[in-house]
Amino acid sequence: MYPYALIDLHCDTLTDCGKGDASKSDTLEDPAKVLSLSAIPQQTHWAQFYAVFTPDQIRGQGAIDYFAANRANFDRQMEKFADRVAPCRTAGDMEQAWAAGKTAAFLTVENGSVLAGRMDQVEVMDQAGVKAITLTWNGENEIGSGHTTDHGLSDFGRAVIPELEQRHILLDVSHLNDLGFRQVLDIAQRPFVATHSNARAVCSHRRNLTDDMIREMAARKCLIGLNYYISFLSDQGEAQPEDFRRHVEHFFELGAGDCLALGSDFDGADLPQWLDSPDKAAGLYQRFLDWGLTKEQADGILWKNALRFFQENL
Repeated sequence: MYPYALIDLHCDTLTDCGKGDASKSDTLEDPAKVLSLSAIPQQTHWAQFYAVFTPDQIRGQGAIDYFAANRANFDRQMEKFADRVAPCRTAGDMEQAWAAGKTAAFLTVENGSVLAGRMDQVEVMDQAGVKAITLTWNGENEIGSGHTTDHGLSDFGRAVIPELEQRHILLDVSHLNDLGFRQVLDIAQRPFVATHSNARAVCSHRRNLTDDMIREMAARKCLIGLNYYISFLSDQGEAQPEDFRRHVEHFFELGAGDCLALGSDFDGADLPQWLDSPDKAAGLYQRFLDWGLTKEQADGILWKNALRFFQENL
């Protein structure tokens, strides 16, 4: 059984996760990619956040130029494959794309280093149609520190958050370290997202969310995308369907069921064999039902929770 729709909050397909210069390649329809347009099941309306992944070592003007090149490539591919995919900025755009039988494509950024510590770059992001920015990657940038470091937000980071919110660019706290997360709670006035993060109580990796983080995000009506990466699903070196189930159940136990969505990390992470394609991701719908979730709960994770969040916040 296929779901009516699937909304995926994170993939690295656009930039090939920083492996060489992909800024002129047809990354969205590369048969070597997990998430090629041809691999998306036709039976399911699909919406995808395509991230401009920016490695930590690209900084300053280099990061600005890197974003510009990859944004231009996104726009070029939207035109080249316009019969199958449509660029979107709102929930309404997404539903129009679905009505036309097309994949809905949202442009996002992974690593706020693309701002280069410059407030004027927020307007550049807005004009480009960027709808979410992962504030950090693993290390430090001009905004703050990722999960491999211990510092929190910088002065620029604290100042830029209200600017991003004002332009309805979603704050993405995936990769942000614990101190930075707590500081975001003090500053953010709008619901934010963790596009590809799991529960730390189930898998202890520092990239995952603590119970307190999850409760706070639920209280603020935020959105959390379940990550398929093996190392974020299990501490055992393997990741079985039961591990994924434990994360889902834990989020529900913490009252965050209405916040759950999907954030695959396609083309950016090692995935378990049973979840390494768009077709298998759509198969989560039947797994959820088999695990005892109601149809409403399964629809919620696959697309309804994210749709509602987009309607309220994009």
